[in-house]
Amino acid sequence: MAGLTHFDGKGDAHMVDVSDKAVTARVAVAEGHVRMARETFDIIAEGRAKKGDVLAVARLAGIMAAKRTPDLIPLCHPLPVTKVAVELTLDPALPGVQIEATAKTTGQTGVEMEALTAVSVAALTVYDMAKAVDRAMEIGGVRVVLKDGGKSGRYEAR
Repeated sequence: MAGLTHFDGKGDAHMVDVSDKAVTARVAVAEGHVRMARETFDIIAEGRAKKGDVLAVARLAGIMAAKRTPDLIPLCHPLPVTKVAVELTLDPALPGVQIEATAKTTGQTGVEMEALTAVSVAALTVYDMAKAVDRAMEIGGVRVVLKDGGKSGRYEAR
């Protein structure tokens, strides 16, 4: 289990002790997408979804989820999240919705999980809002594209 920080010397899962880490400004950006049928895309784009404004509801769901990350991911530290932004963009080339989430904090550990959780729950919400017309939607591409702050420095996928 060398290199995996959530396991101790015996291989048991544990929460990482971050008490000796410096408090620094931290940011993470994650992305993902929901691919769908053209008809579903058109329904969302034209605001004809029966459950309401798909993108607005998914944005709020993503923000709310980021704040609940330690309730969902067992070994995540509860963090004072100072910002969560979720952007959903209609992409006719997919066709579907591109999702990007930014999470910020000042603390002793990063906010990658919060950004990933925001994207994932926003994508699940798009699916939930439109599943009545398209059960074949595909959620994919969920990944961290930027992480900055802390000892390990900057990571950028783009």
